[in-house]
Amino acid sequence: MRETTYFTLAALQHGPLHGYAIIQRVSELSGGRVRLATGTLYTALERLTTAGHIRVASEEIVNGRARRSYQLTPHGQTALHEQATVYAEAARIVTRPVVRPA
Repeated sequence: MRETTYFTLAALQHGPLHGYAIIQRVSELSGGRVRLATGTLYTALERLTTAGHIRVASEEIVNGRARRSYQLTPHGQTALHEQATVYAEAARIVTRPVVRPA
């Protein structure tokens, strides 16, 4: 899973968000490392919807344009948790103290 995908799913773990809010939340969660361009976000949202990781939670018209909010599906929640476990294990391997033989 790409870092952008991981943080997009993570942004939705506490409830539905619309596109701009997802961009902001991804930046917050990643400490500013991941900055999603609008085109990149909507391509990712389409891919994640097709994969069954997210779904459209609501849609409204704001200033003549459709504003969709997205939410994590149970499948997406599982994928997010599995990836978090992978990242946590990788971090443990790298950050654990090295014991050198005497």
